[in-house]
Amino acid sequence: MLYAVVDIETTGGFASGNGITEISILIHDGVSVIDTFETLINPAQEIPEYIQALTGISNEMVTYAPLFSDIAPKIYELLHDKTFVAHNVNFDYSFVKHQLSLAGYQLQCNKLCTVRLSRKILPGHRSYSLGKLCTALGIEINNRHRAGGDAAATAVLLGILLQADVEGIINHSLSKASKEQALPPNLPKSEVEKLPLNPGVYYFKDQKGKVIYIGKAKSLKKRVCSHFTGNSTTKQRQDFLKDIYSVDFEVCGTELMAFILEATEIKKLWPANNRALKRFEQKYSLFAFEDQKGYIRLGIDKFKKNTPVLYSFNTILEGHNLLRGLIKEHLLCEKLCFIQKNRQACTAHGEGNCAGACLGKESAAAYNVRVKYAIEDLKKMLPTFAVIDKGRTEDEKSCLLVQEGKFYGMGYISHHADISAPEELKSVLQPYPSNDYILHMILSHAEQFPQKKIAI
Repeated sequence: MLYAVVDIETTGGFASGNGITEISILIHDGVSVIDTFETLINPAQEIPEYIQALTGISNEMVTYAPLFSDIAPKIYELLHDKTFVAHNVNFDYSFVKHQLSLAGYQLQCNKLCTVRLSRKILPGHRSYSLGKLCTALGIEINNRHRAGGDAAATAVLLGILLQADVEGIINHSLSKASKEQALPPNLPKSEVEKLPLNPGVYYFKDQKGKVIYIGKAKSLKKRVCSHFTGNSTTKQRQDFLKDIYSVDFEVCGTELMAFILEATEIKKLWPANNRALKRFEQKYSLFAFEDQKGYIRLGIDKFKKNTPVLYSFNTILEGHNLLRGLIKEHLLCEKLCFIQKNRQACTAHGEGNCAGACLGKESAAAYNVRVKYAIEDLKKMLPTFAVIDKGRTEDEKSCLLVQEGKFYGMGYISHHADISAPEELKSVLQPYPSNDYILHMILSHAEQFPQKKIAI
């Protein structure tokens, strides 16, 4: 087997927006280096000053160097039938593959990451960065942060790993059944192996144990592994993969429960790499309050956290349509419901549909009776039901409770639980915050699977 040990220097940290300034390829036969290729490359863009300081490669040095497209045939010829080896292989591979694709070549070859292999074959080191690991192993690095020096050190490291690999870890890593080389450099394979195939929610954590991403899954193991397929060249993806050190998870009985738990956890923890659900907020709500004259006022306003509301809406039009329906049905005053804002009596008063609360002709006590009836009718209009489905084990069922148009919570119940009694269900369910996003998911699911919905 032939290995191509590769190191590159670049203008930045992600392939789609940066170029390669230097490349070194050492062909290794498993015993020693048998061929070498090394060159500076004109990246066709400015090299940032901090990178010039790190690598020592200046804009002047690459002015007359070849473009990557000029040497793409040579690089492809060296790499396409070898095993691509690098320290944090997915970084180097993403750059080389991207540049080759721009030149018309599609690179597809096996990969080996000397970071991951070193953690397995040479355990116990405090750091697995190339510099610190080489110092610990007595490997000399000449021209650190230059492609030739780092590639040469990586080739020596590869030789040590090949000799020390008495358990066949390298061959196993190269087998088609092993997806290990696709994993992020800092994520142990054991973290993925512990994942079940059940529905649930998973949490990617960084080196300090902070949650950086939350996702839901129909199959936890398959979904987590799907994050690591392909070779995306964006900075966001490269940084994201580099920061993953561990995976936690919570099994759910159904995919719907995983959706709800994911939405709730994202709003609670606000991970840096979750975006879509962070932006969801309730927009408008129907509220009630008693004014200084004792009249109960109904109105539509922007949603406010920690404020009791009767119902919530995504659009103000939706809210006004509901409120107008209550006004018409219960002869409420449009002015006291903030539909009309003039200083005179509401127009309904002249038509005989308002008893004059807006003018003080109807007492607060009399008017409030109709308002209370309207609120009670609203609650009757709003559905109360449970969604019963499979649990995490055969000994339980999952249960989601919607009460008066609001999601109450979810959990797991016995097969013998009394589903017709909301209060008994609430005693064993975990309460969750309700919003239109979650409620819409539940209503859509109940409409799609009516056999799972039980009216209460």
